[in-house]
Amino acid sequence: MSKIKPRAGIMDMPLYQGGAAHVEGVSNVVKLSSNENPFGPSPTAVKAYEAGARSLHRYPSADHAELRNAIAEVHDLDAERIICGAGSDEIIAFLCQCYCGKGDEVIHTEHGFAMYAISARAAGGKPVEVKEQSRITDVDAILAACTKKTKLVFIANPNNPTGTMIALSEIERLAAGIPEQAILVLDGAYAEYVEGYDGGAALVEARENVVMTRTFSKIYGLGALRVGWGYAPKAIIDVLNRVRGPFNVNDAALRAALAAVQDQVYVTQCREANAKWRDWLAHALAAHGVPSDVSLANFILARFGSEEEAETCDTYLQSQGLIVRRVKGYKLPNALRITVGDEASCRQVAHAVGQFKGGAR
Repeated sequence: MSKIKPRAGIMDMPLYQGGAAHVEGVSNVVKLSSNENPFGPSPTAVKAYEAGARSLHRYPSADHAELRNAIAEVHDLDAERIICGAGSDEIIAFLCQCYCGKGDEVIHTEHGFAMYAISARAAGGKPVEVKEQSRITDVDAILAACTKKTKLVFIANPNNPTGTMIALSEIERLAAGIPEQAILVLDGAYAEYVEGYDGGAALVEARENVVMTRTFSKIYGLGALRVGWGYAPKAIIDVLNRVRGPFNVNDAALRAALAAVQDQVYVTQCREANAKWRDWLAHALAAHGVPSDVSLANFILARFGSEEEAETCDTYLQSQGLIVRRVKGYKLPNALRITVGDEASCRQVAHAVGQFKGGAR
């Protein structure tokens, strides 16, 4: 037997399971499993990406200054307090790598994004799972779970996979109540879907213990390129940049993200279309006896009567070429997370669920 062993705890970490993209025996599928923008990226982002082909022999920017400045201009932020990463996942990993070690605790909620716990364990820390209240982040439960060992507190707002959101006043109360050695991390992956919401940026500027992460993978439609960013106090940005690789975001991704963030007209169009068809889909599913919480993201968490019914419905949807997401791994075994697609996709999935509830198998 080999004496080469990984660090204790690594093999206890579950493998991350992404949304499925294929159904065996079905050639023409509609993918509604990964919360992707059904309209794709801005046409200007596509052009910028294509133009990057002429510079493939050049290393990308090491400081991402052009993209950071553009993000700062669009969101009225300080570019010196922005860090870019290969998706917001990398920013999450940086935070755990820098602020969490053996014996430290990292708090996340029971239905929160899987990468919080994975990144905490990878850094040698201990994930602490906190109950939600009817699939909504419970600030009092989080504060009660905090100890002298708490170093990071992760919440997504809106949350994934529930789509629910808590008020800014609750986030402010949480930031004020966590231990003095802890950092509150606000995952704003879906912030752009909430009109007028800054993702927590103002709170970052008001406090020394809050970090906000954002992504280009959702409303900007650049999931394939892996671009994310974080906004934090300058002292924290300085720490994170010490572990960030100098070329962690490739040139084509930087070009596309720059063009995407500068096309806010397209972002508004996508947000409005999402809101329209998200509400339509929620009402259509409810009419078939499948309820959901009010979602403020680009997906709906459809709840069924049992785990068996949810799984059977998923199997039927696959037979119809519709791929949604089972969320048993997020402790929601009786639910399916359904990405809000375009009009045709929403009508197709609502019709199929109606057929299933009517007895089709």
